Amino acid sequence: MNIRRAEERDMDKIKDLLLQVLTVHHNGRPDLFKPNCRKYTDPELKELIKDDTRPIFVAEDSEVKGYAFCILKETKNDNALADVKTLYIDDLCVDENCRGQHVGTALYEYVKEYAKEIDCYNVTLNVWACNPTAQKFYEKCGLKPQKTTMETIL
Repeated sequence: MNIRRAEERDMDKIKDLLLQVLTVHHNGRPDLFKPNCRKYTDPELKELIKDDTRPIFVAEDSEVKGYAFCILKETKNDNALADVKTLYIDDLCVDENCRGQHVGTALYEYVKEYAKEIDCYNVTLNVWACNPTAQKFYEKCGLKPQKTTMETIL
């Protein structure tokens, strides 16, 4: 399996995967996520593909099987926080037809190595409580909770 930066030619498959992710989230939290939509519009996705501070990686063999959207974040000269360079995984998705084939693990490991190459201190991500499968996957990859967001619905 090859992992590389996303290109515009990958947009159709990426859009399909974005819809798959939003469907999982909508099914888990329909109060927060709209049905039948995706996180980025076509123009936004085209811009993201070109943005080196927000790299998108795709896993492919004969076709794209998954992606990882990343955001480079840096804390500098903060009053309370140490100077830290972080690679944040904004979204990681494996095609529902390819799950169990270690595509997600390969993507995560690639992102981790990329983060090391660009001198990041850590890799972070958020996982929704309504997606316990994703949480178990990330724990299996060795991620540990950094902080917890809590809510009360009014």
